[in-house]
Amino acid sequence: MAVEDFLTDQEKQQIVEAIKQAEKNTSGEIRLHVEKNCKAEVLDRAAYVFEKLKMHQTQLRNGVLFYLAIEDRKFAILGDAGINARVPSDFWDATKELMVEKFKLGLMAEGLIAGILMAGEQLKSHFPYQKDDVNELSDEISFGKN
Repeated sequence: MAVEDFLTDQEKQQIVEAIKQAEKNTSGEIRLHVEKNCKAEVLDRAAYVFEKLKMHQTQLRNGVLFYLAIEDRKFAILGDAGINARVPSDFWDATKELMVEKFKLGLMAEGLIAGILMAGEQLKSHFPYQKDDVNELSDEISFGKN
């Protein structure tokens, strides 16, 4: 199965809409990257993808990456320095737990959406939307070629 086929077209659209909704009231940026395998430690791989997607170049350093390796059943949430300095220390773990509960039920898209919306709430409270805000990063899902 191609990595792009992991989610249905409808699920992809629902996830992109969740990203748009989560970013609507914040200057923060959220991305989802999906690939088949993660040959490195998952946080190291997520950090590499974070940089590759230029997520560290947002003005307020408030990007959040949801990284998923489907065949290896690994995932990570990586926030940039700006957001990590403001969220509670257990926030990303709590977000992952919410997502894992959905994943265990086979609800992959629903789990991703729940995590994205939860991150959006934190971004909104710490980085509220400004009238001159621009969408600095694509809302589309990125897919690895492995």
